[in-house]
Parts: sequence; structure tokens; C-alpha cells
Amino acid sequence: MQVISLTVYGEPASKANSRRAVRIGGRSMFIKSKKALDYSKGFIDQTKDLGHEPFVDDVAVTMHIWYASRRPDLDESLILDLLQGVAYVNDRQ
Repeated sequence: MQVISLTVYGEPASKANSRRAVRIGGRSMFIKSKKALDYSKGFIDQTKDLGHEPFVDDVAVTMHIWYASRRPDLDESLILDLLQGVAYVNDRQ
């Protein structure tokens, strides 16, 4: 069994509550919130060049998530999405 361990600093945004409405070219669209975009950028910066290829077989993920307060909803889905291409090929594994 292969194991990798990552520590990513920053407070993740709830994927479900991290959309904002914007108008682009006269069309309304929903995009990630500034908090989600900032966390995603920080995550990518901290996890590039890990020195291994993403796993292609079934995986198990254990996370410890800390928030600055109890106010945010616990939502690991943004982290699981961001791990795609870093720890595994697809989060359906």
C-alpha cells in the first residue's frame, strides 16, 4: 500500500455555499466565491511538484480540517476536487 501525506494551509470554503452570481457578456453565471478561488490557488501552489504520479487505483482519503471558528459548514468536497490530478486521477476512485 502506498501512502502520501499532505498538509495544506488555509481555510477551505464550502463548495455548496461558495458560488456567487456575476454577469459576463450580458449573461448571468455562477462562479466560485473569492474565498473558494483564493483557497484553490493556495492549494495548487502548496501541492505542485509532489514528486509522484496520481494514483489510478482505488483510494482512501482521511482528512483533518480545521476552521478558525465553528461558523463555516464542514464541506470536504472542494478539497476532494482539488486533489484530482494531485493525489489521484479522479475523485470517484
